[in-house]
Amino acid sequence: MAQIQTGEGRFYIAGEGKDLAEITYRLEENSGDLVIDHTFVSEDLRGQGAGEQLVRAVVDKAREEQLKIVPECSYAAHQFKKHAEYSDVLSGNAPRG
Repeated sequence: MAQIQTGEGRFYIAGEGKDLAEITYRLEENSGDLVIDHTFVSEDLRGQGAGEQLVRAVVDKAREEQLKIVPECSYAAHQFKKHAEYSDVLSGNAPRG
């Protein structure tokens, strides 16, 4: 698996001339929460855990910066349901479902 890189408001895995996987987030000014709004994994990386690694990268960032996360994107929301160990960074503003 290629190395996760960081950019402005995103983590990504780059391939030859294109992004193979990406997760984007923004800081919600009112609440101070990180909002994960998009996750993409190319066909090249599907089924290899790239999406999970990207969600984990945002979770690690939130822990380091003492922030909470609102997983708006359906994939990120699924990962938060799947990984109880992420509950420490789940925002009270997160959608319930």
